[in-house]
Amino acid sequence: MRILIANDDGYLAPGIAALVRACEGLGEIDVVAPEQNASGTSNALSLTRPLSVFEARGVHGRTVTVVNGTPSDCVHVALTGLLPQRPDLVLSGINNGANMGDDTLYSGTVAAAMEGFLFGIPALAFSQVEKGWAHLDAAAATARELIEQVLAPGLPSTPFLLNVNIPTCADACTRARRVTRLGRRHASEPVVRQVNPRGDTIYWIGPAGDAREAGEGTDFHAIAQGEVSITPLQVDLTDHAARPFWAERLTRSTAG
Repeated sequence: MRILIANDDGYLAPGIAALVRACEGLGEIDVVAPEQNASGTSNALSLTRPLSVFEARGVHGRTVTVVNGTPSDCVHVALTGLLPQRPDLVLSGINNGANMGDDTLYSGTVAAAMEGFLFGIPALAFSQVEKGWAHLDAAAATARELIEQVLAPGLPSTPFLLNVNIPTCADACTRARRVTRLGRRHASEPVVRQVNPRGDTIYWIGPAGDAREAGEGTDFHAIAQGEVSITPLQVDLTDHAARPFWAERLTRSTAG
């Protein structure tokens, strides 16, 4: 068993150190992580500049391969040239904060796992709901147990992508687990305008909106109930239900 671990908080983040420790004994572990915090970079790949890759000592005491790019860069480069062999599993996290609902579209944590999935490798993304790293050991223990269950006999024959959100509490590992769907958020709050020391107006992206669709079955609802949320994700963005409508309205035949 060979496991590739990445994240979006950077190679010195406590979350990735906790995830590495949680995976000890499961197989060979490769850690490839961003040099700096790359939260919110989604699936971006750095195509207009070269990437620097170097080795450094992580906070978990082991050597980490560091990439001065995005989480997707880390996994992409690892799978297309850095690693001596293809991993059997790609893990991302543990993220400092939740990745639920619409957040998954922006999440670098989810994107790192998704990059592995796009290469045909099973992948899991782990996030701790509240920021600050409280009870991180409990989140890591939860991740370990889920990974062991995923690796047990009876895996799906096709690759899968799971997005896991873990309550920030000391007994996270004993909390109920719920397989969920993504909820939805209200639109983000307005941008925050400030003036820098040179007198220029600058803008900060506003806070995320509150949950809009958070009913039973959603990741928001599971977390609100104190449960671990596990959401299977897919990459196909096609609106299959709308295809007949648009086909009737917009297509034309070239026959005759």
